[in-house]
Amino acid sequence: MVLYFYPKDSTPGCTTEACNFRDDYEEYRKQGIEIIGVSPDTVKSHFKFKSKHLLPFLLLADNDHKVCEMYEVWGKKKMFGKEYYGVLRTTFLINKDGNIVKVYKGVKPVNHGKEVIAVFKGLLLSAE
Repeated sequence: MVLYFYPKDSTPGCTTEACNFRDDYEEYRKQGIEIIGVSPDTVKSHFKFKSKHLLPFLLLADNDHKVCEMYEVWGKKKMFGKEYYGVLRTTFLINKDGNIVKVYKGVKPVNHGKEVIAVFKGLLLSAE
């Protein structure tokens, strides 16, 4: 499973990241890999985001950021000299046993989907 945390629906970086996963979705499915995105946005916001960009995977609404806190991806951020709390863009690769096998912190959205599938393929080959 790919469990990725992102700050906000319909923002440029988050849209790029989601569309990267969408564009490579068939390759993930062929490998038996599920993708789940998590942000503090509402279910309504997720629905609009999924519909607009034809996202084929699950988006979870973590309005109270409890899941983000459990995965330690809710933290202090800084923009334009102001500090605030929000989602630290992070992706977890989780194997069939439920173990985290790789963590990407400070993810750069461009080509992240291809980077993740390449790692998963490597992990699957090494397990054979």
